[in-house]
Amino acid sequence: MEEKKILVLGGKTGMLGQALVKTGLAQGYDVATLGREDGDMTDFEFLKEKIRQVNPHCIFNAVAYTAVDNAEDDEQNAVTVNKRLPEMLAVILKDLPVYLIHYSTDFVFSGRQRNLPYTEKDSTEPLSVYGATKLAGEQALSKLDSCAVLRTAWLFGEGRKNFVSTILKFAQERDALRVVADQFGSPTYTRDLAEMSFLIMKNHGVGLFHAVNSGQASWCDLASEAVKLFNLPTFVEPIETKDWVQKAVRPKYSVLSTQKLQQLYGYVPRPWTQALQEYIFENMETLKIR
Repeated sequence: MEEKKILVLGGKTGMLGQALVKTGLAQGYDVATLGREDGDMTDFEFLKEKIRQVNPHCIFNAVAYTAVDNAEDDEQNAVTVNKRLPEMLAVILKDLPVYLIHYSTDFVFSGRQRNLPYTEKDSTEPLSVYGATKLAGEQALSKLDSCAVLRTAWLFGEGRKNFVSTILKFAQERDALRVVADQFGSPTYTRDLAEMSFLIMKNHGVGLFHAVNSGQASWCDLASEAVKLFNLPTFVEPIETKDWVQKAVRPKYSVLSTQKLQQLYGYVPRPWTQALQEYIFENMETLKIR
């Protein structure tokens, strides 16, 4: 088993997966990918055989059912991807010398009566099918000896449509946008999350980690900053959650603390505003509508 061979699940088409592949290659790793385009990721024998063929020393599982609202009516598929897939990985890797990094979400928390960032020790209370299935995935891996579960949040980055790219598209087409201002979280650049992931891997971190950019924002804050950086005149109007009806309930406050990362490895994630600026300035042409 090569110490430089890694396997990224979701590495070809996933936003986070693509960032992990780029970071891995930049750091000199032999990177293999496996995704839905290659076959049924939730078929146990298929997954087991593919892992055997690649023979990696580390697997990054960036495959997830992330359509938060759709999950409310599509619970079976959300369970299959977010719970069943980690369960299969736990069985397959139990007796193999393979390290696993799996990704979870801030939506495992309720955010009720909260104004302090959540730590890895805080109690979970998901409010949605998405949050519940991701929590079940965490629990499925809790007894795996060589595994780190990274909770992250509000991802933006290259390779796939995301909140920031969507806001900038609308902002180029409209004079005003209405964006929720009473939900708070931790906007995170996939490039930075990938760097945190490799740091944890190199230190063979085990257990739960919160991995996000520093600072907090509302969706309205994030949208406003993106519009400003893109130098658009669009007015971003703050609204309340009750004025933007969505099927799934979101936590009002799900900011994540990265104190554990700082204490263990001396790593302080950069502010989300700085990461957002880099993302937008480096992708200015791609983000422009034609």
